[in-house]
Amino acid sequence: MTNINSKELFGWMGKIVKINVSNGTQEIVEISDDIRKKYIGGRGLGVKLYSDMCNADIDPFSAENPIIFLTGPLTGLIPTAGRYQVISRSPQTGTISDSSSGGFFGNVLKKTGIDGFIVTGKAEKPVYLLVTDDGIEIKDATHLWGKNTHDTRDILTAEYPKSSVASIGPAGENQVLYSAIMNDKDRAAGRGGMGAIMGSKNLKAIVAFGTKDIPVADPDGFKELLAKLSRLIDKNPVTGKSLNLLGTSVLVNVINAHGMFPTENFKRGVFNDAEGISGEKITEVLLQKRSACFHCPIACGRSTRTANKSGEGPEYESVWAFGAQLGINDLTKITEANYLCNELGLDTITTGSTIGCAMELYEKGVFPHELKWGDANILEKLIEDIAYKRGIGAELALGSKRLAEKFGKPELAMHVKGLEIPAYDPRGAQGQALSYATSNRGGCHMRAYAIAPEILGSPMNIDRYSSDGKAEIVALLQDISAVVDSTVLCRFLQFAMSISTFAEMIEVVTGLKYTDDELLTVGTRIYNLEREFNSKAGFTRKDDILPVRFLEEELDEGSSRNRVVHLDKMLDEFYKIRGWDENGIPTEETKKKLRI
Repeated sequence: MTNINSKELFGWMGKIVKINVSNGTQEIVEISDDIRKKYIGGRGLGVKLYSDMCNADIDPFSAENPIIFLTGPLTGLIPTAGRYQVISRSPQTGTISDSSSGGFFGNVLKKTGIDGFIVTGKAEKPVYLLVTDDGIEIKDATHLWGKNTHDTRDILTAEYPKSSVASIGPAGENQVLYSAIMNDKDRAAGRGGMGAIMGSKNLKAIVAFGTKDIPVADPDGFKELLAKLSRLIDKNPVTGKSLNLLGTSVLVNVINAHGMFPTENFKRGVFNDAEGISGEKITEVLLQKRSACFHCPIACGRSTRTANKSGEGPEYESVWAFGAQLGINDLTKITEANYLCNELGLDTITTGSTIGCAMELYEKGVFPHELKWGDANILEKLIEDIAYKRGIGAELALGSKRLAEKFGKPELAMHVKGLEIPAYDPRGAQGQALSYATSNRGGCHMRAYAIAPEILGSPMNIDRYSSDGKAEIVALLQDISAVVDSTVLCRFLQFAMSISTFAEMIEVVTGLKYTDDELLTVGTRIYNLEREFNSKAGFTRKDDILPVRFLEEELDEGSSRNRVVHLDKMLDEFYKIRGWDENGIPTEETKKKLRI
């Protein structure tokens, strides 16, 4: 393999550090030119490194299990590029998984002179990592253990001014299966339980502070590129207007009008009080100012305040998770539940969805704790109990899949592969249904956001009710998304830019040239490598399934009424397009073609 420090690189900093927190040893991980071109960085390179390091039966909480933090070649340079990816095997799902977060941490980490780091081992006592221009140090975090993410950040930034901090809260310390890593207070690597893996290693936080420049292959072309990207972002109605004005919760009224705003654990697709928890209402009664991640002109973030607290959000998924999913219309309680999850380090989607599952279990007479639809007053205590695994919280900390199985009603958990499905009822959009079912990390809307063409008309309108041709569209969206996650950029740029523009970014910054087809092949390779790992872990076609509610129970109101998901036909077509066998496993021919 070629040592990445052996020649000048552009975009990449040329250094990945592997650190064992058990004994403090460090080593430089070597990456060949071929691997870098085949997997780029971020999610793609992380999946490659993880797959090479681990067997598919590794225990996510074992000391040997690595957790990988990576930036990409565009991090710190392109608009929205303050992001980073965290890669490991999810304790919630058992799949290979990555979680992405915005804010400022990715940019600051990269400017320390590394593209990322890999953590193995388990510290004897709580520690944090200090990452600077001079390298990585392991520091005592005993005084931080037990503190929430906001207090942790405040203490560490007081000691290290101008730093950016990523940390876990009590939920991660207690290894709640869906605990998040929070950076810059309110930005989350939220899905899949990456915070629990940090907790299992006694790793409380990462503090990053860097001052190094990021080299660019074509400085003059880079200036022209930035001007072009600014125009593309500004003229697109989603990135240039909607997200800026109303944040991601602009979707509340839109999705509700399409009859697919999941209500009371997906029993219904229309929430009668949607207007009262919408982006418009947040702007009217809670908004203090718009906020943005590093170098981001979209500024979809919301700095908000209730009568009692202030913070960031809530985002669309959080509004839904603590709102319609639970039959709750109290915007203040919803917002404060979101604040609390950020402080304690919990994934809002799984937290709200698991409470919703428990409410339906109670409604069915099988759950011994009284939880009723619309009761907003229970949220604060429930969320705290989950983070500390106290009383009922210890059961809810299992997540909806394990909770529903425990009480004999597995069909009431709205998940795929153990990961809760987000705020778009798949009965109203066949492509999004297929995207959920075939997502490598479980129930996730971001593996392929088919909502864009099916609901938002971007880049074109397609019939959301039809299953015809959806397999090809979903596979394409999955491949593009894998590329964007590997660069590492915000996925909102996909509204404004084509694969050709992403290829142009990579060429100007790194000097590497990709045709559109070559770059899409990178995405295909990443998706297949994830699938290959999952196959070795025992996942097959049986796991590419949706809850029976979506396959057999029609919605009875709204514009998506009288519809179910037609999954099997789409799956057969999807497997053929992917080059997988009838069980959903990549064939030897496919792996050879993709050079996996």
